[in-house]
Formats: sequence, structure tokens, C-alpha cells
Amino acid sequence: MAKYEWSAGWPSPTIEIGKAIADESRLRILNALRGGELCVCQIVELLGLAPSTTSKHLNQLRRSGLLRARKKGTWVWYRLAHGADETSPDPRIVAMLDWVLASLANEEPFVRDLETLQDILTVEREEIAQRQRSCCGPGDC
Repeated sequence: MAKYEWSAGWPSPTIEIGKAIADESRLRILNALRGGELCVCQIVELLGLAPSTTSKHLNQLRRSGLLRARKKGTWVWYRLAHGADETSPDPRIVAMLDWVLASLANEEPFVRDLETLQDILTVEREEIAQRQRSCCGPGDC
């Protein structure tokens, strides 16, 4: 049997996106970011995962092109990549992601996450960061 040779562009962006959304934690991140930009400490608080694990999930989503990141001080903020700039994903990908998230909107833990996120957003980021210790320093979020 002949060995299949992958094309130079492998894996394709579509496959990278498929892998990115094939994980419940990453879908939870995308769902939370539908409401707007969040700092990593808020996402860590929501997921209840270690900062390093959350960071790996965020990096995979960013590499797939579904998230954008910006740095403020020593901290990184994430948002969905739905803008109209040259780095935005194909509109078909945006539509697919919207469909996936809409289809999960009434499922646990997505409903619970949005309720929990409302509570998280009422807490000062410095307080969240202090609880996480390894997340960020005072004033960096």
C-alpha cells in the first residue's frame, strides 16, 4: 500500500478549526467570549482549570484563527475573531461557529457558564488574580 503524502498546506485551516472546536472546554471559552473580550484570569475562573491548561486551550483557538489576543501590560485579553479586517476568518467559518454555539446554547454547562460569567464580571479582576496567584499581578488585568 502506498503511503499517502500530505500537501504542503496540511493541516488545512478547516481541519485546525475542527480540532479546535472538538473540545468542550474550548467550546465553553468560545461561548463565553460571545459576550465580549475577557482577560485570561476571568476565563480561568470560569472554567475552573489550571492557568496552564486554560492557556493551552486559548493558544489552540488562537492558532486556528477563531480568537484574537491583545496584550495590555503583562496580561493578554481574548476576543472572538469576528471583525472585518484582513485577518478575520472566512465568513462561512464565522457562520459555522455561530451555528455550533447556538445549537449548544441551551445545554449544560453552557447555560451555567453564562450565569457564572455574570458573577465573575462583578468581581474586580485583581481579586480574581489574587485567588489564582499565578495568573496576573495587581493592576495587570
